[in-house]
Amino acid sequence: MALDGALLRLLKRELEDWAVDTRIDKIHQPSREELVFHMRGRAGARRMLLSCRAAGPRIHFTQFVPENPAVPPMFCMLLRKRLINAKLLRIRQPGLERVLFLDFDTTNDLGDHITLTLAVEIMGRHSNIILIGEDGAIVDSIKRVDAEMSSVRLVLPGLPYTMPPAPANSMDFESASLDEIWEGLGRQKDMELSKALLSLLCGLSPVVCREAAFYVGRGADVRSHSMTGDQRQRLTFFLGQLKERLEKTNGQPTMLVENDTGKPLDFSFFPIAQYGIKATAKTFDCFSDLLDAFYAQRDQMERMRQKSKDLLRVLANASDRASRKLNAQRLELKQCGDREHLRQCGDLLNANLYRIQKGMTEISLENFYDPEAPLLRIKLDPSKTPVQNAQKYYKDYRKAQTAEAFLIDQIAQGEQELVYIDTVFDSLSRAQTERELQEIRRELAGQGYIRSQGKSRQKPPPLLGPLEFMSSDGFPIQVGRNNQQNDRLTLRDAHNGDLWLHVKNIPGSHTIVKAAGAEIPDTTVLEAAQLAAFHSRARESSQVPVDYTRVKFVKKPQGAKPGMVIYDHYNTVYVTPSQELNDRLLQKE
Repeated sequence: MALDGALLRLLKRELEDWAVDTRIDKIHQPSREELVFHMRGRAGARRMLLSCRAAGPRIHFTQFVPENPAVPPMFCMLLRKRLINAKLLRIRQPGLERVLFLDFDTTNDLGDHITLTLAVEIMGRHSNIILIGEDGAIVDSIKRVDAEMSSVRLVLPGLPYTMPPAPANSMDFESASLDEIWEGLGRQKDMELSKALLSLLCGLSPVVCREAAFYVGRGADVRSHSMTGDQRQRLTFFLGQLKERLEKTNGQPTMLVENDTGKPLDFSFFPIAQYGIKATAKTFDCFSDLLDAFYAQRDQMERMRQKSKDLLRVLANASDRASRKLNAQRLELKQCGDREHLRQCGDLLNANLYRIQKGMTEISLENFYDPEAPLLRIKLDPSKTPVQNAQKYYKDYRKAQTAEAFLIDQIAQGEQELVYIDTVFDSLSRAQTERELQEIRRELAGQGYIRSQGKSRQKPPPLLGPLEFMSSDGFPIQVGRNNQQNDRLTLRDAHNGDLWLHVKNIPGSHTIVKAAGAEIPDTTVLEAAQLAAFHSRARESSQVPVDYTRVKFVKKPQGAKPGMVIYDHYNTVYVTPSQELNDRLLQKE
């Protein structure tokens, strides 16, 4: 699923058709490795996403608007200073290299027109976005590369820009003739055809090379040095067709969707057959829409993962600390279970005081608590009198008795704390916006897990409302985003006659069906149960148990953590979560 040089060539034409002669209106950097340019021109305004994330480097127009940080990073500030209102002159791509150069006409501090170039390098974990001056020197980059990080190519301000080194013994697919490709295959070692093509031809991704081998061998494995005459003809035809697509720039944006899960599997610029019945092809009108659809959910998860690192660390430490404390308390409670032995020792000593002398370290006495009265060896403190030794055993007995009651209560609280931390983990995993993360931070600060940042002069943003859905029968359904919102939704906003749902014994959101005095049909109950399961840790499971009852039967125990409730008079339904249902019923904010 790499964005190769061939697809980049077709994408370049798409970008050129609209973006050339447009101007940059705004620049944002929503995450450490992403930029968003707001472009405006005679045809209107669009957003261009530039990403050098290792998992999804690319450049394309986007319809998704990532949240921006409160304070822009330094590279973003530099680009705003140099490129705001700059006009895009041209887009260049050397051969089928995975690099696009965006040349901008702008002015310097003296008001003179100059050309600045933005290099967008799409090369997996080596991807980068680099601003280059008129003299060919690097102004700065989104990722600096020093001598400790690479001995091949440095990317630092002031150094001359150089192209990323090409793989050894490879050739550009666009410029190489078919005869030269055959000669290159002959010079290579004998290997699987797809791997041979991938190592030889620059500009083709693994999925394209695998599709070539699949077409040549009709699904069977093919070796580069063992092809039959018919297979050689089929490879020649396949490569010729690819060259023709690139020359005419008439590729078809295609995404493969896994049939079992509905998740994006791969993408390319022509129909892909290698997955057979495992996947279904979905075509798009343009490559920007294809890349938007393929990476949208994955990018959102990655952005939130980066922004929630500190919260994840706090929760992990809290969970580890609570688990260690709980294990120690359980061990201590187990030891308290032997307290009857302490009382019996005290009774035996009291009954045999005349046989004990001060200075003794132990004594064996008949255990009259056992019908057979065996001898029981009892340890003594030589510095204490016989009476004091007996009293010491009674004191230890009472201490263990008191500790047991205390430990039982502490263990119950520790178990509840672990359950609560688990629910915050779940809320964090489903958070989609910075505001949701801020609410989780406030919740953790209120519970003492993180320090409150004190009073801010800025007015805090209004509290987020729950996710809003509308059932097929026209009943509003509300789903909480986090624990505090779950409490507000269930205990304040919902009415006694509304329906309350939650996955059984699994962290998840409180879900409310607004009844408004009407009878809620079974279809709505099932849809609400599917939403409750989808917004829980059981999102990827099937046959998830979901409990439902009227809100009047849901109570919050005194002193319970946020989101913690108890309920009765409930029923249970088993459902399978559905992304499609969630998207269909969701009311746009």
